[in-house]
Amino acid sequence: MPEQHVKGNDSPVGRSSLLVYAGTYSADQPNSIFLYSLNMSSGELTLLKKFNGGENPSYFAFDAQHRFLYAVNELDNYQGCESGAVCAFAVDQKTGFLSMLNRTSSQGALPVYIALSPNRKSALVANYDGGSISVFPILEDGKLDKATKIIQHRGNGSNKERQASSHPHCITVSPDGRFIFVVDLGSDCVFSYEMNPEENEISSDSSTVAFRSTPGTGPRQLRFHPDGHFAYLIHELESIITALAYHRASGTFTEIQVVATLPEGYRQKNKCGGIRITSDGRFLYASNRGHNSLAGYVIDESTGKLIYLGNTLSGGEWPREFTIVEGSSMLLVANQHSGTIDSFKIDKASGKLTHLGYQVKIEKPAYLQALQPFKQ
Repeated sequence: MPEQHVKGNDSPVGRSSLLVYAGTYSADQPNSIFLYSLNMSSGELTLLKKFNGGENPSYFAFDAQHRFLYAVNELDNYQGCESGAVCAFAVDQKTGFLSMLNRTSSQGALPVYIALSPNRKSALVANYDGGSISVFPILEDGKLDKATKIIQHRGNGSNKERQASSHPHCITVSPDGRFIFVVDLGSDCVFSYEMNPEENEISSDSSTVAFRSTPGTGPRQLRFHPDGHFAYLIHELESIITALAYHRASGTFTEIQVVATLPEGYRQKNKCGGIRITSDGRFLYASNRGHNSLAGYVIDESTGKLIYLGNTLSGGEWPREFTIVEGSSMLLVANQHSGTIDSFKIDKASGKLTHLGYQVKIEKPAYLQALQPFKQ
């Protein structure tokens, strides 16, 4: 496949391009977050700049204006404590380049997910090994204050190897901003926390079980359909997706359907990764680590049920995450073990994926996010 190109630091991003940020599991801190230009016509990625994102910057969140980027450092030891870290960056509005503002302890080991509160004044972090959720106020200058709230989860599941304790893996905000949902792989539950409507923060440490998965399935990520009536929960340990009806008043879910992410008859080991829905709500995709594929589905927007399209090879090994690039019908996959980012085209009519023939090499990619270029 064609190799990536590298532009000089002062090279402008073309009008037909998007900016793509890639987080990695790189221990090479000066080169752990990468910025690319994506040609929206061809799918070609061009490397623009590398940044010091600390060790293992494996998940991101941007503020609404894309002035700041917040990332977790997925570690189990930070400054001699059983914790990872979370860091803040300023985003240059002309180039998209990053400048670190500050870093602080995540207050729990192996932070794997970060999201912003509905008013974007707090960062919410899921500490996978720590079994906790940490809340960090965002200061006026974009920096992260120290954690003001740490919510410890308890519980376990039937899989003794993976579910000996609580493992929060995802934090999702409800469409109306009233609830925070925490997907806990270790206890097979989705927990909900109410938001204080005045302060727009988690109102208490008391959670409600919004949905209980089948024991041993290991829920990993929750995504809402754009219309807010349905949501989709991917399960890492059993390679399934549960379609859910969302009950707005109570902040709970009921099961509509369960579908497999693997072809019928596949019996080898697999762990599900990411799940994404197109902005028009028509198609859903999920990644399979082991089968090394993306499962595709058509969404029945009247019932919320999924219609299986098939599996497309991811172009590499261990597709941990992927992103759907809005405005281009394009999908980019981070193949962690093979060290590649691969470009795919989404057929607007059928939802089927086609590899565009472009692949860039990058050490252990973990997360991808695309943005429109900043105005010059």
